[in-house]
Amino acid sequence: MDYKTAAKEIQKGMVKPIYVCYGTEKYRIREFIHFLSSHVIGQENRDLALTKFDLNETPIEAVVEEAETLPFLVPRKVILVSDSTVFAAGKDTNKIDHKTDRLLKYMDNPADYSVIVFFVQNEKLDERKKTVKKAKECGAVISFAPLGAEELLQWIKKQARERRCDLAAGTAEALVACAGTNLQTLASEIEKLCLFAGDGGVIEPETVEQLVARSSEQNIFVLIEQIAQLKLEKALGIFYDLLKQREEPIKIVALIARQFRIMLQVKELARQSYSQQQMASSLGLHPYAVKLAAEQAKQFDAGRLSRILADLAQLDYEMKSGRVDKILGIELFLLRLAA
Repeated sequence: MDYKTAAKEIQKGMVKPIYVCYGTEKYRIREFIHFLSSHVIGQENRDLALTKFDLNETPIEAVVEEAETLPFLVPRKVILVSDSTVFAAGKDTNKIDHKTDRLLKYMDNPADYSVIVFFVQNEKLDERKKTVKKAKECGAVISFAPLGAEELLQWIKKQARERRCDLAAGTAEALVACAGTNLQTLASEIEKLCLFAGDGGVIEPETVEQLVARSSEQNIFVLIEQIAQLKLEKALGIFYDLLKQREEPIKIVALIARQFRIMLQVKELARQSYSQQQMASSLGLHPYAVKLAAEQAKQFDAGRLSRILADLAQLDYEMKSGRVDKILGIELFLLRLAA
């Protein structure tokens, strides 16, 4: 099941007794839990009707016992369970012996006054576990994968509207270019921009440029974009700004190489007819990052990208062996690239 389907069911009053939430987008999982809690118990009943457990500290039997216990002074309750062992994939370092048969038995006949939400801390489920198989049979598993490129922009606009602000054309794209694709970071930046604009205000791309600080990775992306457009002066300006921020030149070279490597990989996968979503999954990147890399890659053919990566490898070797001044080496590389 996906998030949208689950949300529609909850809005219609079709709430499942158990949900297992997992995936890379932890911020969206927290959004879903807040949405579910608001519909099931309401904001005013949270103190009485919301219980939290951590399976690193509490056995699963205690969670089931709580679910079977009648709620106090409220019609229904939500039990939020942080899990890294009962459903999650990966090495189990938990020292607590969880009797999962107790949970499996409960899943066959759950209480209608309790909703258990498992917040899986790992990005994947262990498909071999009986608990996972049972949860899938019950339709209780919800995957929270990264938003697609267009979905991410729509999410940003929705966040601004909820704060009674509008975004001018190109503002959402400018925000991603500065802040990246992490939803928690984006939400914080949107909050800041909306406070600056005020109720009913319109946020312009220029406002984003003034108020949102770029990460090193985002600065490298813009630097390469300026090079691709033959704007050497701006590219060098970004490089000198990174130095003022005390970024190590060797790290800058590594980040530049990473971006060109992504461009080459995206170009090769596009030649094999991969979709952007498939590329993102294969490369372990956000779909929006793949979209931007694909646009940048159009400025270079595969042969030139390979030569650039070879030049960067040589530059990295010369910098680390002291054969070239680090700053001068990067300056010369950018000059040759622009030429």
